[in-house]
Formats: sequence, structure tokens, C-alpha cells
Amino acid sequence: MNKYLSLMAVAALAGCASRQPAPLDVKEIQLVALNDFHGNLEASKYTWDSVNGGERVIQAGGIDTLGAALQAWRKQDPELLLVGAGDLIGASPAISAMWADEPTIGAMNLLGLRATSVGNHEFDQGRMELLRQQKGGCVSPRADKACKFAGSYEGAQFQYLAANVIDMVTRKPVLPAYKIETAHGVKVGLIGTVLRETAESALASGIAGLEFVDEADAINRQLPELRQQGVGVFVVLIHQGGRTTDKFDQQDCANLKGPIVDVVRRLDPAIRVVISGHSHQGYLCKVDGRLVTQSDMGGHVMSRIRLTVDTSTNSVRDVAARQEVMVPGTWPADPALDAYLKQARARSTAALAQPIATLAVPSVKREKDLAHESALGDLVADSMLYAGRAYGAQIALQNPGGIRQDLDTAAGNRVMLGHAMAVLPFGNALVAMNLRGAQIVELLEEQWLGGRDAKRGFLQVSEGFSYAWDASQPEGRRIVPGSVRLHGAPLQMDSSYRVVTNNFLAEGGDGFPTFTKGSNRTPTNVRDIDALTSYLIRREQDQRPAGAAAPQKRYQRVE
Repeated sequence: MNKYLSLMAVAALAGCASRQPAPLDVKEIQLVALNDFHGNLEASKYTWDSVNGGERVIQAGGIDTLGAALQAWRKQDPELLLVGAGDLIGASPAISAMWADEPTIGAMNLLGLRATSVGNHEFDQGRMELLRQQKGGCVSPRADKACKFAGSYEGAQFQYLAANVIDMVTRKPVLPAYKIETAHGVKVGLIGTVLRETAESALASGIAGLEFVDEADAINRQLPELRQQGVGVFVVLIHQGGRTTDKFDQQDCANLKGPIVDVVRRLDPAIRVVISGHSHQGYLCKVDGRLVTQSDMGGHVMSRIRLTVDTSTNSVRDVAARQEVMVPGTWPADPALDAYLKQARARSTAALAQPIATLAVPSVKREKDLAHESALGDLVADSMLYAGRAYGAQIALQNPGGIRQDLDTAAGNRVMLGHAMAVLPFGNALVAMNLRGAQIVELLEEQWLGGRDAKRGFLQVSEGFSYAWDASQPEGRRIVPGSVRLHGAPLQMDSSYRVVTNNFLAEGGDGFPTFTKGSNRTPTNVRDIDALTSYLIRREQDQRPAGAAAPQKRYQRVE
């Protein structure tokens, strides 16, 4: 342990030792929260930028480290409650994704997670797969992955919560809206919701029959029922978030912006704690006097929250929180989590180390600002076009949110299967369709619809397709007339073109409804990851290794 961490640990222990015993009519409830874990079983890169020190890049997280921290904290308080705010699975590294995220559910069971809200990524594979993740079993749309990690799958021992996800037939939540936990004799009502825009980021066929309603209304609706059961302490677990210019560990930050703020302001005054997610930023903010937290992503940080409860009135008297960076080696090891991580690595290493092909560069980068073209976006779109040519494809379009990591390599610029799976973890299938030139322009205009470009970025396009756009023009008229071209020739508005995309976009995902208008639709049954690996292999065979250090400027902004 380095000197900085040692001092922090001593200070924390001193604070615990000096705390006076609580009065008889007061109980302290300890919560630990994480969000957007995304199957990161292993430690990964984290930029630590604290109020007490300069910015530095470290390795943080990993289920072994989370387990060690929780083991230490439970020695201080055995009744500590571990909770989550969604996206614990989905868009995961290959060590979890290749086994249908069952290793992550198993890790959360071992960590003692009590409950979590669903996130939008919990719906990546549809309603039925989410219910299987909860209840167990092997009947899955991912038959090639389900029950392959341990031979069977028993399900989550924690509860997924979804107060605002309504079955259109029963008019009831598809999963429980809340869970009541008891700590130190106090009943705590955990209420879970997901962002109401989840339908835009999930496969339409997978969430058919579900309605995502207003988050605040759904939360407030639970309080009378909870009160009837003797609950006076309420904690919201919501997969919706915001942004702030404050440091992740700044106490009582007052600069939180984004959708979470409106939700919090409309909550019942009895709700004092809101644990949020989705925006992948750490913060400890106050909104109208309520604590609103988030813990970065990937298990890099966990929030420690202390509720001081007045048992005579069954209400929260005070709330305090701090952020804990999950630095490996800070706490004594948890043997169970250490062994589990070793098992996951052993089961995955051989498969993930399978060599695929050699790239032209050591790494092909995705663009962190999704409103830009990226070298990796170009490569993925080109691989889709290569796979789609057997179905007549002339143009390929890929959403940047489906590209999750840079395409890295091992020695000699060699891509391994694990590298490729980290790029495209969803396993989306490709769909070919016909779109008229006017519909393609309409699709491109939808990139700015309702300000969505700031949330999910621009479509990545294949070789030979290009266009220009003018930011000074109003929404719906930003594509420069005559600039949309295929192999240098202007697109003809009445002509039909064969387009290939992934099934998520083909069903109108990410707010692109024009994709649903495509005719002569052909499911290729080719997964995006298979298209990518096949393309890399073919380019190597042709002695033209794929990959570039910079994007190809297939679309450009004009003034």
C-alpha cells in the first residue's frame, strides 16, 4: 500500500474510532452502492481525479478488490446493504459476455448484492433473457452462451427492480417495483427504476409489450404501499444520471445537470437518497436538499452512504456519503472472490487468446466523442459491408454506441478473439434492406432529431459512402443538398439502395425510425463480431491488413 493510501486508511479508521455511540432512538444504516458495472470482472484503467490530489491513471476495480473492500466494511457493520443502480451486465468484456454474463451475476451473488434497478443494458437481449438472468435456467436466445460457464445457471440471488417498466397486458411492473430490507431493526424501502427512454436503446422485438413510464411518478406511486408495511426510510435506485464539473468526491456538489435533476425534484419529500447511474460519472451532489450519488462505472468506485434514522419517527434524520476508489491491494483479500475470478479467467483465457489476424496498426481507436467519425467506426462499417455483399449490400451503417472498446492488439499487431469481442460485445445480427435515396437522407437527418447527436452520436458509414452537413441549418435540413454520394456519384432520391445494418438499428433503435421502413428485409444470421473477424482475416490473406490510425473523413462538417 503506498503512502497516500496508508494515510487515507489511518484517517478512516480514526474517524470510525472517534465516532460517538448513537443515541438509543437513533440507528445508523450503512449502504454501499455501485452502478454500470458492465461485467468488468477484472480491474481496468481508471483516471483518478480527486479534490485532494492531482489527476493520475491507475488500475482499479475487479471483483476481487470489491470483495476485499466489502469484507472489511462488513467487519465494521455486518448489516451493511450493498445495492446497485443498473447496467451491471451488458456491453461487457469478453470474460463475461462470452458466457451470457452469467459470471457477473455469480460475482454479484458472492458480493452479497441485495437489489439493483434494471438498466437499459439489462434489456439488451430482451425481456425473456432478463427474466432468465433473474430466475435461472438455460432456455435463452443466446443458446451458444447460456449455461456454458458452469454447466447450469441458478439465477440472481439479488432482486432486479423495475417500478416504471410496465407490462401492457397486466398493467403491472414486469419485475418488482421495490424490495424491503431490514438493517439494525429499521425497514429500508429500495425502489428501482430505469430511464424512461430505454425503448430507444433496446431491441424493439425484445421489449415488445413493455411500457417505460415516467420515473418520478413510478417511484412516488410506491410510497403509500411501503408505508402500509411500516417503511419510513426510502432509497431510490435509478438508472438515470447527469453531469457535473465537480470532482467525483466533492461533497455536496451543486452543479449537477441532466435528466436526473428533474426526476429528483419531483420526488416525494420523504425520499432523501437517490443512487443514480447511466452517465458513467462519479458525483456526490445535493438537489433540493437530497443526496444524489453515482459511482463512475466498471467497479472503479463504490459509494459509501450513511443514513442516520430517528426510530421514534421512523424517518431519516441525516445523510452522509463518501466515495471509495477500488484500488487493488488496499484491503485484505477475500478468498471466495479471488478464487471465483481465477475460475473465470481460467475458463476464458484459452478461448480469448485465439489469434484472429494482424492489423496495420497497433490499435484502432473508437472516438470518445460519439458525434465524430472514428477509425474503428470505419473499420466496423467496412466489415459489415463485406459480410453484407452476399446479400447485395452497397452501404453499411453502424451506431457508435454499439462499439464499446478500442480494437487493441498483442505483440506484432496481432488481434486476438478477446480483443475483437471487447469491441462488439452484443452479438447483434446483420440485416439487409432496401432504402430509397430520400430515405437514406432522412436517416442521416435523424442523427440530430431532438438533440440525440449529443447522446448517441453519428452513424459510422462504410467505404465509398460520404456526405457533408451544415450545423448552421435547422434540424431536418442539415445534410448539404447533393453531398450524399456513393462511390463519388450523387445518391438518386428515387432510386433504391441495398443497406446493411445491425438488428438493433434495423428495428428503429437509437431513435432512427426510418430503418423500420426498409423493404425486402433479409436477416443474414451473420453476427457483427463474426463479420469483423472474417473481414480482418480476409484483409490479412489479401496482404492488406485492415485498420488505420485515423478516420477516413467519410462525412464532413461545412461552414
